[in-house]
Amino acid sequence: MEGLKVSDANMVVYVHPSKSKKVSQAVLRELGAMLLKFDEKFEGVLLAYEAKIIDKNAKILSGVHPYFGVTIKAKLLLFSPKPNMLLEGKVVKLRQESIHVIVLGFASAVITYEDIRDEFKHRTKHGEEMFVSRAHKHHVIKVGTMIRFLVKSFDEEILHISGSLVPSHTGSIHWLEKNSVEGSVSMSSKKKMRENEGGVMLQDSVGTDVNAVILNDHQPKTKKQKTTRIS
Repeated sequence: MEGLKVSDANMVVYVHPSKSKKVSQAVLRELGAMLLKFDEKFEGVLLAYEAKIIDKNAKILSGVHPYFGVTIKAKLLLFSPKPNMLLEGKVVKLRQESIHVIVLGFASAVITYEDIRDEFKHRTKHGEEMFVSRAHKHHVIKVGTMIRFLVKSFDEEILHISGSLVPSHTGSIHWLEKNSVEGSVSMSSKKKMRENEGGVMLQDSVGTDVNAVILNDHQPKTKKQKTTRIS
């Protein structure tokens, strides 16, 4: 699936002196507070991290007294969907006018009727709503179906995706793979998705050098420095 990337970051985490005996826990707590939130510096939603403290000789930095800085190297897994990328998710709600999808277990997506290609016709069978392909009767989309769709837009504030099923290489993942519809997704990516449906996959590696300032409780304003504040 597209929209995922791994970023290597150099960061400076600021913690309160009261946490000096448990620095590692304090650092991980601050990184944990960033999870499932969109961060403009990293241009994505933090899904997972792996951090290593590389400088244990922390010093109090002028301007943010009494916090002290801890230098770490971190590997961040980010979710950053862009228009025309292909995403995969599970259908959680379906109506004649829309299909609602959950991506990676936390991001919501909606595909409205005008973005569902004419090939699909809405039907109700035994009280269950579904979209069935007129060209391929076994190509069915209903609640519980894992689908591949195109990104139209992404609302970073509420983590909401607007999607499309207009391209021919979108639809039920099971049907697409069974009928060798490749689209722009590689075989290796599809294999990982089958093995980890609903999970998080590490894919493209993107290097980033970032000096991040994270404060444990309240962070006073400081003069501009080479560090970047993450909130």
